[in-house]
Amino acid sequence: MTQDDAPMSARDRAERIEEILRDRICLLDYPPGLRLSETELAEEFGISRTPLRRVLARLEGAHLLHSVHGVGTFVTDLADEELDQIYRLRIELAQLAGRLDPVAPSADLLAHFRQLAQRAAALVPDPDTPRPFAQLIMDFIQAQSRLSANQPLMEITQHLYFQTARIWVHSLFTSALDLSEELAVFAQEVADVVSALEAGDLDAAASIHRTHISLSYRRMLARRDSAQA
Repeated sequence: MTQDDAPMSARDRAERIEEILRDRICLLDYPPGLRLSETELAEEFGISRTPLRRVLARLEGAHLLHSVHGVGTFVTDLADEELDQIYRLRIELAQLAGRLDPVAPSADLLAHFRQLAQRAAALVPDPDTPRPFAQLIMDFIQAQSRLSANQPLMEITQHLYFQTARIWVHSLFTSALDLSEELAVFAQEVADVVSALEAGDLDAAASIHRTHISLSYRRMLARRDSAQA
């Protein structure tokens, strides 16, 4: 039996279930307000409700779920004020990734970033639906978390991203944001980040990402103000 064939540990399995549920929330498979069935989830993943509840508790700690005693567990939503506060914090934290315990990418990680750039470029000419783009963004954020050894910073950064991801995805699905425009901007960001990483400039890579978050937020604000006018 190879290492890949070995059965997953209970911890690894729980982390994988948490990742699956988190992705479903961020990609709007589970929309805000949806009540999750512990029984159905336990049956789907083949686990008892006790370890499942631990997974749900972690997602609640990340503010993706909300548990109401005696009622159930629900997918959370974000008010505009909360979204604005989180985005502003994400903008400030993004630059820190290049300054607090930066880690030069390994050859494998750099190759992964190049693959992300290729995936983005391939989507630009013919964007189909927001979902592949949204998944690409999530993969990019996960890759970026490996560029800093400061785990508290990376955990906070990822938690904040996951809170805002579904709002951004919803804006794409409802055409509140232009898919082609967002994809073109992102493809350029990834290409620029790859160039910075190849040059060994982690601070520049972080600065590029900070600018992308800031501009994305401003486009969302402009679209929201236009809709409210």
